Amino acid sequence: MVDPERGRPPVPPPAHGLLRGRTALVTAAAGTGIGGAAARRLLAEGARVLVSDAHERRLAECERALAAEFGADRVAAAPCDVTDEDQVRAAFDAAEARFGPLEVAVNNAGLGGTAPLARMEDAEWSRVLDVTLTGTMRCTRAALRRMCPRGRGTVVNNASVLGWRAQPGQAHYAAAKAGVMALTRCAAMEAAPHGVRVNAVAPSLAMHENLAKSAPEEMLEELAGREAFGRPAEPWEVANVIVFLASGYASYMTGEVVPVSSQRA
Repeated sequence: MVDPERGRPPVPPPAHGLLRGRTALVTAAAGTGIGGAAARRLLAEGARVLVSDAHERRLAECERALAAEFGADRVAAAPCDVTDEDQVRAAFDAAEARFGPLEVAVNNAGLGGTAPLARMEDAEWSRVLDVTLTGTMRCTRAALRRMCPRGRGTVVNNASVLGWRAQPGQAHYAAAKAGVMALTRCAAMEAAPHGVRVNAVAPSLAMHENLAKSAPEEMLEELAGREAFGRPAEPWEVANVIVFLASGYASYMTGEVVPVSSQRA
């Protein structure tokens, strides 16, 4: 018998105050994707959150919406292009100036695209690597420079199952996400003596409005068909794992890359 509930997302679970009173920063948070869902879930769990994004109009809209839902005293925003070191520093400084010492950094910014390697231009390769891998390095570095001297804090990077698995047309993105995984593991070993944890999530397919606009419908349907639940993840389902890694429930986890995936073996 076919389960009539298969393919339907569950109801989001209630919050439990896992991050009450903590200061957090989320990059690429002004949208319907994982970054926006992570910011909302961090706020629901009690954190004070600075959202950052390169899209200033969407960022302002995001700040207003979150402030209306969670209170203006717990939400701030700062524009940030993660390919610009000065903007990265300014965003992290803004979070601490508004809410105090940073305790959670969610490095979500990334850039994808589809291009066969044989036809890929150097500029296309470099752009994806600069945003997705080097941008994550800049943000991880900024977080560790603040957290390590204080002896506390958590970093959660957004990788992808494509860091492990092959998919045509994704050489640049897959290489960048594999690099995020390696960066996470190395940073974790450097940060551990200071009491700071660094982990990553590796989603398979999380459906949201921007992805639906930027990827062919046939490809998304084919990828969703590989998922054991017969559907893509909801962004909040990935955000739940991000919150877990940022919380005290993951106190012994560092250098780990946690798949958020229902793909069949």
